[in-house]
Amino acid sequence: MAQDQDPRPVFFFDIDNCVSFTLDARVLDLMKDKIDEYFVEHLSLSPADAEQLHQTYYLQYGLAIEGLVRHHKIDPIEYNRAVDDALPLEKCLSPDPQLRKLLKDFDRSKVRLWLLTNAYVNHARRVLKLLQVDDLFEGMTFCDYGAEKIICKPHKEMYDKAMREAGVTSSDQCYFVDDSFVNCNKAHDLGWTTVHRLEPDDPEPAVKASQYQVRSLEELRELFPQFFKTHEIKN
Repeated sequence: MAQDQDPRPVFFFDIDNCVSFTLDARVLDLMKDKIDEYFVEHLSLSPADAEQLHQTYYLQYGLAIEGLVRHHKIDPIEYNRAVDDALPLEKCLSPDPQLRKLLKDFDRSKVRLWLLTNAYVNHARRVLKLLQVDDLFEGMTFCDYGAEKIICKPHKEMYDKAMREAGVTSSDQCYFVDDSFVNCNKAHDLGWTTVHRLEPDDPEPAVKASQYQVRSLEELRELFPQFFKTHEIKN
């Protein structure tokens, strides 16, 4: 748990396709396939209709599961077992020494590291353990599939929840990195210092989601040298 009245700012990290990003991981592709399969099986849809409804719910609510719970009364915990828990993450992810070094280079006397994910806690813990960085964050705010109301990014309530759980009272003490344009845009609107993580081959957005853009988490060293024990710039 976060300490009360801790004066240090908090750096919030998304997990999937952000902390867990590797070019050969294909985690998001596998997850998308599992979700589409769930729509086909449980809603009796064609593959094309399943994919379309999946994307509609994702864009409308931030997570496909929220649309499923709202409109189809599915059991979110059963959904998690069929989708996230069924992903063969052991075949996709492996220890990431560079990521571990980056996270260890943060000066903990100046900043706290916290996770902010739309995943359920089971999936998040699996990913972090496989990457061998599960001991480097002070806490995690996740989407609670077992709650009466599912709250996720980019809804304001999710950012409020993260601040509350991390023990932050002011938005100017919040730093955030995420690969989602809408999640970054919302955090920026709420006053968080926000970094949009792009994939190496992504085109530049016509309008930026937030103050900063990076294509590698290593760039955080250059953007926020005040938070690192050492400032390493690669020429």
